[in-house]
Amino acid sequence: MKGMISIVIPVFNEEQNIEPLYKEIVSSLAAVSNSHEIIFVDDGSVDASPKIIKEIAGRDDRVKGVIFNRNYGQTAAIAAGIDVATGAYIVTMDADLQNDPRDIARLVSKIDEGYGLVSGWRRKRKEPFFSRRLPSLIANSVISACTGLKLHDYGCTLKIYKRDYIKNINLYGEMHRFIPLYVYSMGGKVAEIEVNHRERKWGASKYGIGRTLKVILDLTTVKFLLGSNSTSPIYFFGGWGIFLMGSGMLCGATSLVQKLIWGLWVHRNPLLLLSVFLFIVGTQVIMMGLLAELSVRIYYETTKKSIYQVAEKINY
Repeated sequence: MKGMISIVIPVFNEEQNIEPLYKEIVSSLAAVSNSHEIIFVDDGSVDASPKIIKEIAGRDDRVKGVIFNRNYGQTAAIAAGIDVATGAYIVTMDADLQNDPRDIARLVSKIDEGYGLVSGWRRKRKEPFFSRRLPSLIANSVISACTGLKLHDYGCTLKIYKRDYIKNINLYGEMHRFIPLYVYSMGGKVAEIEVNHRERKWGASKYGIGRTLKVILDLTTVKFLLGSNSTSPIYFFGGWGIFLMGSGMLCGATSLVQKLIWGLWVHRNPLLLLSVFLFIVGTQVIMMGLLAELSVRIYYETTKKSIYQVAEKINY
């Protein structure tokens, strides 16, 4: 493999993990012949993380720092790292030491086989089952079924990308986990390899079961934007309209049958009104969400407004 490797690491309150992670990365990359840079993106940490990043960058010019002025989220941090990365290959990984830097060499070796993206699979996750692993298992199954790209672990941050496939991707919300879908939609080959997952030693997890709902909502948006409906929305909205019209006709027919057989008049039959109300309101909410998502994307892309603000850059 030819070209520099950029390692992008989003950081949020990981002061105890940054120095050990840096040393592990440097040690593990000794086996990789490519030149490399390490990009720490501080996502508005309130601990000593920015200070530690500056100290490391001060003694190693291969280390770059991007410091946000406040917390914008992991997707924004990854997007910022990709924006400033200069490598032909980009590796993303967490700063909590749960991703093993020794797996970087294996990712490099795999992508060299002609893939556009290689994703890590935390097959033996060191996390609670019901609060973390079970929701992740369900989410991965749903995403694979809806998109046709079958991966065991969409949520694993440890991935390697060819820069050509992701340099023009605009990320919003929690979309970083869906980058494989963007690469796949552009014709890139996607692979997955098993990686080591370690227990967290210091700090607290930033993830909770509440993020599952965000993943489902983002999946709806990605499915819409990457499908044919993104250029022909009338088919999407028209399909829902036909479905609702058919449901209305079915409910009307049911009410008519109930009137003829049991003598139940419409004004005494709440089923019809309830069904129509729930279906219409639910559909309108989904449609408004999609329209709002499209409006936000148009706003950002036409005004060239970034989803994050950088307070300071180090070694640039």
